[in-house]
Amino acid sequence: MDAHAGLTRHVAKWIVEQQARPLPADLDHHLRRMTLDAVGGMVASSVSPVSGAVARHTAALYSGDAATAIGHGASSVLGAALVNGTNGHGIESDEGYTPGSMHPTSVVLPTVFALGQSLGADAGRVRTAAAIGMELACRIAAAGHPATRNRHFHNTPLGGVFGATAAAAVLRGLSETETAHALGIAGSHAGGLFEFLGDSAEVKRFHPGKAARDGIAAADLAVAGLTGPTTVLEGTDGYFAAYAGSVGEAWFPERVTDGLGEQWVVLKTYVKPYPCCRHLHGAIDGALRLRREHEIDPADIAAVRVETFPIAARHTGTDLDTILQAQLSLPYAVAVALTRGAVTLTDFEPAAREDAAVRALMGRVSVTVDPDADAAYPRSGRPARTTVEFTSGRTRTTWVQHPYGEPANPLSDEALEDKVRGLCEPVVGAAATADLITAVRAFEGLDFLADVDRAIRSRALVAG
Repeated sequence: MDAHAGLTRHVAKWIVEQQARPLPADLDHHLRRMTLDAVGGMVASSVSPVSGAVARHTAALYSGDAATAIGHGASSVLGAALVNGTNGHGIESDEGYTPGSMHPTSVVLPTVFALGQSLGADAGRVRTAAAIGMELACRIAAAGHPATRNRHFHNTPLGGVFGATAAAAVLRGLSETETAHALGIAGSHAGGLFEFLGDSAEVKRFHPGKAARDGIAAADLAVAGLTGPTTVLEGTDGYFAAYAGSVGEAWFPERVTDGLGEQWVVLKTYVKPYPCCRHLHGAIDGALRLRREHEIDPADIAAVRVETFPIAARHTGTDLDTILQAQLSLPYAVAVALTRGAVTLTDFEPAAREDAAVRALMGRVSVTVDPDADAAYPRSGRPARTTVEFTSGRTRTTWVQHPYGEPANPLSDEALEDKVRGLCEPVVGAAATADLITAVRAFEGLDFLADVDRAIRSRALVAG
């Protein structure tokens, strides 16, 4: 019998059995960190034009009052999941899992927020559902990456819809058989193309919201009696065959099953210190380190060379017409780091993108593939070698194996709270931000969603 036979049912069995076990203390703490990071991004994104567009769509087609769409008031379960998932990915601040190149919180937390509110679920069950959903999302993404990305798919919604479905199954109390069918239904929702990269289409922001919405729908449809293929992951025409390729060559079932229920890979998610594509962060760290250690004057820089892994090396765009284009541009991010000594959300705003000094330096940044970095990614880091060549002829080089925020190079709890304050205070003020941090750290319920939503809309009314 094939080693991957019965994979979907194996996962469904784990989802049901895991609910009865308490979360390990380190996982519970990590989950609160992930939630705080994610909600900070949702708040900051809620005032964006993309968030407004999706909120208008949900108001027209998903109206209701069962859950909170942060920044946009009451909505239906599906509407809130759609808005909050979009918000979670809206400013490129969301955490992620390097081996799967995906962002589990942006899909799974909007799922458990919306469904948890509508069901009146207790906080412990919400946290359990979130942990199970994010664990599965990370494992499924890692099992097919980088083959899935090389086939032009966006891993966050692709694998994330299964995580959302698992979380919804926990909250809805699905049986093992119902859960297997729900996963089967979710497979028909998996999707998300990387073609957005070509012209920086904002649909990228929408992908996690779509996956959250579809995961909730998959669980509900299973409860209603719709069947799905219970071999959806491993089947001849299933998810991995379609999106990755041959088992053992392009996807690896053991990455889903090894240690499942005993070892939590979600503990290895990172936190982003800079609000831009994670593939850029190794080079940003290198640029900041060189600037700090060698007191670099950007005017003295003749050239900058970044050598990194192939997926990161694709991010060489120099058009800066939109925020997303800047957030996906290695040359721009490195030029900002060397010129300003920091990379913050305001560095991607229109005025900052017009900075003549940054644009001039950006034109002197080259990006190539490094064999060592290629060999390391994604199992052993997201490496980048950054070299600055000066007009005097001297050079300075640094190598970053694990960008800041990875488990091997983590942000402290204090640094994370500083990040959240930086994201939220411009939107809701210092007092509401402090209340939000306290509430999420406690995680005794989901009241913080309505509280921060009211703070956003009240402040907008005053400003208006």
